Amino acid sequence: MFDFLKAKPKNYEDIPVGEFHDLMLQPNTVVLDVRTAGEFSGGKLRGARNIDIMSRDFVTQIQNLPKDKTYLVYCRSGNRSGQACEVMANMGFTNLKNMSGGIGRWPFEVV
Repeated sequence: MFDFLKAKPKNYEDIPVGEFHDLMLQPNTVVLDVRTAGEFSGGKLRGARNIDIMSRDFVTQIQNLPKDKTYLVYCRSGNRSGQACEVMANMGFTNLKNMSGGIGRWPFEVV
């Protein structure tokens, strides 16, 4: 009767920063920073690619990515990156990891 109250299962995994860091070192992974260009230029994770979720062409840029990779997605707090993971999952991406708490919780090097 109240199906609309049921939580929809996530099509991605929220992971802590330590696990995110370890996965960054694995082959076949892509680190995506979905913050604005200004936030990105203020400090990013080494090797991260910036695709701003708020930009007009976010979906177009995502469509051009290979779906057979593991995507490690982050933002400032984990909210926008969670939204980006949801969009990507709806586009057929299957191996998506969202950094819980975002870069604000990142205790490692930022470049």
